[in-house]
Amino acid sequence: MEEVKEIQELIDKISTRDYKSKKYQEMKIEELSAELRDAMKFQQESFQRIEELKKRGIQEELIKYVKVICSNTVEREIIKIQNVYLEKIENEYLKSKRK
Repeated sequence: MEEVKEIQELIDKISTRDYKSKKYQEMKIEELSAELRDAMKFQQESFQRIEELKKRGIQEELIKYVKVICSNTVEREIIKIQNVYLEKIENEYLKSKRK
């Protein structure tokens, strides 16, 4: 039962990341860069935790389930940040070309 509790805690941690309320459009490029690094670091740490749980022999179906949740949730966040980030870089580049 302890393994199920650990999986649930990891799922809760992934699911409660507060990226939906962040106003990426209002952030500066530097802030977006930091957000992107933070999301990628969180994803990497989550996958490392999943691998640790897998090595301990936790049920394969639970491991697959938490991997899907992690991939979907964190990837969605990363893509959202990347889109705004690239848009802002493109706009800055176009502004600099006009001068």
